[in-house]
Amino acid sequence: MENLELALRSVAGMQFFSRHRLRFHQLLDDPGNIADLLRSYIDGHSALARQAIDKFEFDGQIDRLKGANLLYKVIGRVCAVDLHPDRVSNADMGAIFEELIRRFAEASNETAGEHYTPREVVRLMVNLLLDGDDDVLRQPGVRRRVFDCACGTGGMLSELEEQIHRFNPAADVMLYGQELNSESYAICLADMLIKGQDASHIVHGNSLSEDGHRGEKFHYAIANPPFGVDWSKVEEAVREEHEAQGFHGRFGPGLPRKSDGQLLFLLHLVSKMRSPEEGGGRIAIVHNGSPLFTGAAGSGESEIRRYLLENDLLEAIVALPEQLFYNTGIASYVWLISNRKAPEREGIVQLIDARAMWAKMRKSLGEKRRFLTDEHIAEITRLHGALKEGEHVKLVPVEQFGYRTITVDRPLRAKWILDSAAWSPLPKDKAFAKLTDDERELVSRAMVELGNGEVPGGEAELKKAVKGMLEDVGMAKPAAALIKALVARCMVRDPEAEPVLDARGNFVPDPEQRDTETVPLTEDVHDYLEREVLPFAPDAWVADAAGKIGYEVPFTRQFYRYLPPRADAEIKAELRAREMRVRQLLEDVLA
Repeated sequence: MENLELALRSVAGMQFFSRHRLRFHQLLDDPGNIADLLRSYIDGHSALARQAIDKFEFDGQIDRLKGANLLYKVIGRVCAVDLHPDRVSNADMGAIFEELIRRFAEASNETAGEHYTPREVVRLMVNLLLDGDDDVLRQPGVRRRVFDCACGTGGMLSELEEQIHRFNPAADVMLYGQELNSESYAICLADMLIKGQDASHIVHGNSLSEDGHRGEKFHYAIANPPFGVDWSKVEEAVREEHEAQGFHGRFGPGLPRKSDGQLLFLLHLVSKMRSPEEGGGRIAIVHNGSPLFTGAAGSGESEIRRYLLENDLLEAIVALPEQLFYNTGIASYVWLISNRKAPEREGIVQLIDARAMWAKMRKSLGEKRRFLTDEHIAEITRLHGALKEGEHVKLVPVEQFGYRTITVDRPLRAKWILDSAAWSPLPKDKAFAKLTDDERELVSRAMVELGNGEVPGGEAELKKAVKGMLEDVGMAKPAAALIKALVARCMVRDPEAEPVLDARGNFVPDPEQRDTETVPLTEDVHDYLEREVLPFAPDAWVADAAGKIGYEVPFTRQFYRYLPPRADAEIKAELRAREMRVRQLLEDVLA
């Protein structure tokens, strides 16, 4: 059967074909048997074509339509519409499907950003991905491998292929993708079949747990993975790869929190880039704001950012306007990743603020109320290529995104004071909860007999006294934890007291005054302390100056502009003018 499939493919000159004797419109000639004829018609298609149809669970749909006496009418309506690729492009078919998905996603409250990307955002991503490569792409015999790990209906792959062919119609563009949603996968598979692409390059499954393109490397990768989606269902496979393979696998740098798997998709794509020795690779991926800054120093998110920045892989980030996507109005960002940066881009990250570049839609589509015009796309692409600082562009050295978190301690200043009235009865405390009634009586008696007043010698002397008194009242071998709890209740903080020293003569840190400071990696820790801490707390110290290293991208802060308040005279003049206007209106009304 397999050999027959290959032979028929060769005869048809395409990856898909039909062996059935009837054409689709001829199914209408036998209304009484139309369900059986339709199933036979579908079975007559090649394996890949049937695979695409099966993902829509078409057999069940046939039964439902037949039971409602609608099957004949639906087939008739389909026959009446010319859906030939010359009339309805693959991109338009994808758009039709995504509009249906959008409507059903709203009805079922699907996760924001899970299904699709507006076409103008795709065009922008493709422009940025190919920016600067036009000369190379125009060379004769050029071949490019393109990958999308969350390919949906294949819109991004199609746009990227079309753009490369605009530079060079003879370019050999090979498209690869993986998609979890069955219906989206089926649309993409059908699209690849019609285009003449190798449809086996489109894989159904979860990219994180089932790498459908293991060992493959690509010139370009592009994706819009789901925003803020929990990845606990694939945690076992992802964590196993992280722990067993480390940096030889896809997730070596770290794992983000389970509530948001966006950065896992990014690491997956990074692992698919061709090596610099082979010409390198480039990635364009859409994220929401979370991957920019979520996660403290040492966290999985921070370590992933650290890996990207310390290896100089982050080329640019573009902030997009809000309300661009169909089912989420949140802010989104295009990240450009490259291991073949141009010399002038090495060691810096380009931040492009395009949040104000939008036009209002005449009619909202879900949450989408804005869109990017061709002029906006061209301007953002121009800003990226120009690589010059300005109102909408910042060029930030990589090291400026790094920081270290240090712990700042201050000495404990306290006295230990005995108060017999505080121990009769024994206060409620979880440290005393397991004592028997007799033991509680002994502890209370011992603490009362110790008397009142400040204890000379402080904590160490009080511990000895408490232990001795407990033994004197009849408690054999009092537990160290009990003694510690009793002594702790006698401590009274006093900012005027001398610092408490441990057995080695070192200051004992006060947990209540412990603080953390974030020090830029570009600054010496001791210089920072001299300027920011010691003038306000001269007795402070840092036990571990190395601290924890972290990375974040404070995008909004880079574009913050201080607007000074208006002068008092200006405000007063405006208030007087408004008061005069109100008076005039009242006079006109009362006249």
